[in-house]
Amino acid sequence: MRVSIDAIPLLLRSAGVKTYVYHWTRSLRLLAGPHTLELFPFLDPPPDIDHEESVLGRWPTLARLALLHAANYSPVPILNAMGSRLDIFHASHQLLSPPRNTRVTATLYDMTCWLQPETHTASNVAMARRFARRVLRRADGMIAISESTRADAIRLLGLKPERIEVIYPGVAEAFFGAKPVERKKPYILFVGTIEPRKNVGVLLDAYQRLAPSLRGEFDLVVAGPPGWGDPGVLRRLQERPTGVDYLGYVPEADLPGLTAGAAVFAYPSRYEGFGLPVAQAMAAGVPVITSNVSSLPELGGDAALLVEPQSVAGLHAALERVLSSPDLRKELSANGLKRAGRFRWEVCAQKSWQFFERVLGGL
Repeated sequence: MRVSIDAIPLLLRSAGVKTYVYHWTRSLRLLAGPHTLELFPFLDPPPDIDHEESVLGRWPTLARLALLHAANYSPVPILNAMGSRLDIFHASHQLLSPPRNTRVTATLYDMTCWLQPETHTASNVAMARRFARRVLRRADGMIAISESTRADAIRLLGLKPERIEVIYPGVAEAFFGAKPVERKKPYILFVGTIEPRKNVGVLLDAYQRLAPSLRGEFDLVVAGPPGWGDPGVLRRLQERPTGVDYLGYVPEADLPGLTAGAAVFAYPSRYEGFGLPVAQAMAAGVPVITSNVSSLPELGGDAALLVEPQSVAGLHAALERVLSSPDLRKELSANGLKRAGRFRWEVCAQKSWQFFERVLGGL
């Protein structure tokens, strides 16, 4: 079986999707066995990733993005020449005209452009909806990264349930047993792009409400690049209020140690298709506080305290409870380590190859 994965996210500024494509394709290659895997458009698996930059240089990146543009807007299916030698083409959200002469699959990451369009730019929402019309509705099979995402996609897009299989993403091995970084004080950690959906403003407010003794003992460390639509929160972070340390973008290689060193991981997101930073924290043995919406209860289970994401009071109470109780932190940490074992890239790749085999066999 010859499969091509659309790896265009590796050429773009991206966070979660880029991490997924990078680790997923590397794991698929390792477990390919008799199958053949290639990356579109004409990419070799990169040795590492920078979420802020393309994995290629400027001109090779521009050439491949020009091919993407041509494929999307050509009146003829120009990728059919490639499709004729493939068994399956797995499309990304940027490619609107995959080959028409082979089976097509795709990954369902989340439904935020339908459920919370205000957290995206208008162009992102328009692109997601075009992708749904032109690719998802004709796809031979889809991978959903959580049961929550699968249910949302069926409900909102009217997709056939039997064409969607849930395969959880993995956590990079570096997070399991990671050695904590050393900082002057214990800290609460948030990792994610600074954008409205991540709800960092609520976290800042909840931290400011902590008792002075707790704020004196625990810093709040925020790691993540600036995104879209949250200039007020970004300004607050850059002003560095007492106890708050904004690190900006942290390279992937530095995240395991930073995560493992946290006293608690706080992630009050308004919606997640999966919530990879939560899974990473659990793998690193860090107690988690996260939201009671979308995929996050499914992901966190008994390893997380769940709060209403828009409730400053609820998040404040959860922080005080966890920070004041070493026993609770120990319990959540142990539960997280057990639960994180479900999220391995090796397992994801094995199930993905089985999914491709079923699609090729006609499901």
